[in-house]
Amino acid sequence: MTWASALKKTARAGLTIERVTLEPLVAVRGACGVAVVVGLMLAFGSPALAVSSAFGAFASGLATFQRSWRPRPLLALAVAGVLGLSTFLGYLAAAHLALFVALLAVWTLLSGMAWAVGPVTGFVATQTIAVMLVTVTLPTSVAGAAEHAALILVGGLVQAALIVVFPIRPWGRQRDALADALAAEADYARRLRHDPVAHFDPQPLMQARSAAELTPRQARSRPRQLGGARGVAERIRPVLASLADPVVGAPPEGPGRDRARELLGAAADVLDAVARAIRRGRPVRVTPEVMATLEVPESGPRLDGAARRSALRLMALLADVVEAGDEPLRATRPTAGTERRHLLRPTVAGLVPVAWRALRREARWSSPVGRHAVRVTTVACVGYLLGTALPLGHGYWVPMTSVMVMRPDFAQTYQRGVARFVGTLVGVWAGAGIMALTHPGPPVCAALAVVSVGLLYLLMRTGYIVVSACIGAYIVFLLGIAGEGWSQTVQARLALTLLGGVLALAAYALWPTWETPRLRDRLADWLRTNGDYALAVLDAHARPENRKRRVREALLDARAARLEWEEAAARAQQEPVRHRGISRAAERAAESALATLGRAAMLMEAHLPGPDAEPDPGAGEFAAALRAALPDAVTAVRERRRPDWSAPHAALAAWVARVGDEGVAVRGSELIVEALDELAEALAPGQRGRNRAARR
Repeated sequence: MTWASALKKTARAGLTIERVTLEPLVAVRGACGVAVVVGLMLAFGSPALAVSSAFGAFASGLATFQRSWRPRPLLALAVAGVLGLSTFLGYLAAAHLALFVALLAVWTLLSGMAWAVGPVTGFVATQTIAVMLVTVTLPTSVAGAAEHAALILVGGLVQAALIVVFPIRPWGRQRDALADALAAEADYARRLRHDPVAHFDPQPLMQARSAAELTPRQARSRPRQLGGARGVAERIRPVLASLADPVVGAPPEGPGRDRARELLGAAADVLDAVARAIRRGRPVRVTPEVMATLEVPESGPRLDGAARRSALRLMALLADVVEAGDEPLRATRPTAGTERRHLLRPTVAGLVPVAWRALRREARWSSPVGRHAVRVTTVACVGYLLGTALPLGHGYWVPMTSVMVMRPDFAQTYQRGVARFVGTLVGVWAGAGIMALTHPGPPVCAALAVVSVGLLYLLMRTGYIVVSACIGAYIVFLLGIAGEGWSQTVQARLALTLLGGVLALAAYALWPTWETPRLRDRLADWLRTNGDYALAVLDAHARPENRKRRVREALLDARAARLEWEEAAARAQQEPVRHRGISRAAERAAESALATLGRAAMLMEAHLPGPDAEPDPGAGEFAAALRAALPDAVTAVRERRRPDWSAPHAALAAWVARVGDEGVAVRGSELIVEALDELAEALAPGQRGRNRAARR
């Protein structure tokens, strides 16, 4: 993709406004938190204190809207604490330019590295820089600095208290995540009716798993309706695929295929009903006609062999998911010995070693997060010096714009850069126009600022251009409380916002971190994890006493690697660079092959033998050959060589010659070998020319 095409594409994405489901009550609650602290400070303090406390309440409320599964009051308090610390240190150093620039560099570097911990942590850390740059412009003493920092903390306390006192749809995000996972499986079942080898996006299941991770304290108050449906849904997915697959499931045509389609349609209806019940906190409602379909028919088309086993297993699992979705809707304190096992989420103290390991892993020159931290630090310091040197005033808007725009990848940085400037243009002009027409006093400015915050909270997920417009108007009104003239605000802030955005975009253009050259590494990681998943399933067939724990762990690793690949491929498609080592056509072919490999392993997982079943020596021999060939194949993908799968081919041929091609394990292994051959063909040297000739 050329630079012109990339810039056009990212600009269009940055200016896009999406239609989303709004949460007006949550937005009103967050705006009320800002209104409370601003009103109290105007009544009993000063305008400068009102501005500081408003920034604390605003940023704390903003953090509670991020996609995190931790309790919202905890997020508000954590953000307020970090904001108070950054503001206090900023006040102490603000009088000395060199000292403040040094503090800004250290804090920005740490904030840039915070993206290694997670997107929510990175966003919160970025907010601390922006708030520090704004609040330190308000004159005060050291004692006053401590007072300002304390008031920022008070703003977070108010937001946390409002969340506790006025809970709105408790556990709503967890309910939505679980309902989305069940709805995704319902959609998968419907697509399998017409496409027996349809692919399934595992991201909803991954989100549901993340939402199900709890601390022991959360586990005591979680509604029981959220306790068991996810685990059953995880087991349903491979059964759906194995029933629909024409190789190991129902026959391609005939009465057996019609019966499979009926079961898949009924399964979709049941999963949708459970999803609706969990999302709304109501009992499950399933029609009698659907339940009749999920019974073994006395006459009519029947399924045989592996397809019959899949159908019976599906009926049992659907009954389990209905029962799990019909658990008591209100949280009940479990009695001794009856508490469900839950996925453990580390406490705040337990996050410290996790965060430290993430930071150490990314503290290297080749890391995208490490390069982003250095890049944003350089831009913030240069922007602050430029803004200070210019005779426009409000110089902090240059580094503030840069740090709010910059992200570790190209597409987000450029999208946010365009959206930031256009949104700020709209917001600042709108705010300045209102100020010019009404000439409001501090109380009216405070009310207008609260309205801007409410609109921001309400429309946050519609697009960054809307967020930027609301923030621009909010700051105009908020600084109007302190008595700054609107005429100075408009021209200076627009010019400085443009300068900050240009610095951010230029920094990424001059010192980029492209995803495209790393695509082969991502593909190799996906091959390794998918291979480990297939090996775990084959080992369970070869030695049935080796049960499902290893299979489950390997499946989770394979899902994570697939998600990383998909995210990397999506970012690479928007980068203005030529491919380095893998063309777009080869990329799509390799992705299809690895998805087929994972699907073949999933089909075999649906028919894992019981612990007392007879071992399958052929599965063990094939697994040994695949295990020996996998490391060299992973290296070959990284080094642009063709993987060698001759050993798995030979082992499979010997297995088929000995027992024939009947049985789920044998047929699944044949699918695995076919997928590996497709991968080798997609990545073979010279494949680029063949793909180009085929397109012609």
